[in-house]
Amino acid sequence: MATRGRVTPTDYENPYRPVPVRILNRIGNVGRNLGLAGPLRVDALVNQAKRKTGLADFGDDGHLRALQALVESINDEARLTATGRFIQKSRLADALVHRLRIEDLLATHPEIHDLALGKIVLVTGLQRSGTTLLQRLLGSHPEIEGVSAAEALDPVRAPRAKASQTDARTRRARLAQGVISYLSPQFMAVHPMDHSEPDEDVLLLDLNFMSQSAEATMHVPSYSRWLEGQDHARTYRYFLKVLKVLCWQRPRALWVLKTPHHMEYLDVFLKVFPDATIVQTHRDPRVALPSFCSMVAHGRGIFSDCVEPREVGRHWCRKTRRMVELTMQARDAAEGSRFLDVSYYDLLRDPIAELRRICRYAGIGFDDNAERAAARYMRANPQHRFGKHIYRLGDFGLTEEIVEEAFSAYRQKHAIPFE
Repeated sequence: MATRGRVTPTDYENPYRPVPVRILNRIGNVGRNLGLAGPLRVDALVNQAKRKTGLADFGDDGHLRALQALVESINDEARLTATGRFIQKSRLADALVHRLRIEDLLATHPEIHDLALGKIVLVTGLQRSGTTLLQRLLGSHPEIEGVSAAEALDPVRAPRAKASQTDARTRRARLAQGVISYLSPQFMAVHPMDHSEPDEDVLLLDLNFMSQSAEATMHVPSYSRWLEGQDHARTYRYFLKVLKVLCWQRPRALWVLKTPHHMEYLDVFLKVFPDATIVQTHRDPRVALPSFCSMVAHGRGIFSDCVEPREVGRHWCRKTRRMVELTMQARDAAEGSRFLDVSYYDLLRDPIAELRRICRYAGIGFDDNAERAAARYMRANPQHRFGKHIYRLGDFGLTEEIVEEAFSAYRQKHAIPFE
């Protein structure tokens, strides 16, 4: 349903709660205070996944160490509601189930390891700089496919599952989208979701418990610090393995991948995907940063009653500065011809022209059918179709001067205009 007349709220410290959820959270709080709801435990999550699948091999990609760091941070710092705890526990358990099924599939079909993925275009850039629009525009191309939300949430069918399992995968993706829309009706205006569209492949990095997803949805500062100090090579090799699993299930020769997370570890990505074309989007950080802080605050409000906008601002100002600095270092050390820069403002002004430019750069054909498909996508997805996203720097304890000091070198390097 279109909701173009709505605007998103900015009272982040008092997130919206449907009445039934409010009641469930109160009951959960009573149970926790009485000692009836214990902390998350890695061994319990592991055993739950084993019981559900009858499998025991999770692979060995450092995932248990990462899961332990994440679980400890959630227990100590996240202050989740009963609903938030249930959802996060389910997500962690599901990730372990997916790992078991992936290893089982690979043991049955070892030829998957030898698959060639084909051409890859990676869209990355600061959050809220047009990465989603560009990813989905590329995904509208008849020959380019990404990782759909349904695949990201359920990357491999259960062993011996019937063909109808594909429909079950779609139903689960729709259910996940419906749950988020129910818990936070404004979130679709912040970040429109569609189970059939290419989605954030950071969700596949979640299978190794080594991604920015946790700190974007919960207050987990110790996990964030731990994550920044790790070697992410094994995580990206696992990511490659999962992409091959997806390709074996649904063959494709031209991929669009996308997530801002890759900016932080672009040097590792380039080693694991040496032939990928990198498309980096750019937008005024004074606008992109508070927009993303607002998205984080809305997201955290789904899982916790304790949302601190100023802490969100401090954390993500430092984090995004780290991301652009590491990206500039990785680009300086890599072959320049692998990169193409896209201005957010050029993308909004003439999206099809930018799409044509990217395809030409990446060596992908762009004919009349591709142009018509892109035009159809733009007509079907006008800006603000789910409402207008409202945000302000000051809500997150930030000023134009603070942001400019943090990002001046980045702005100068890429000639980013003031919005």
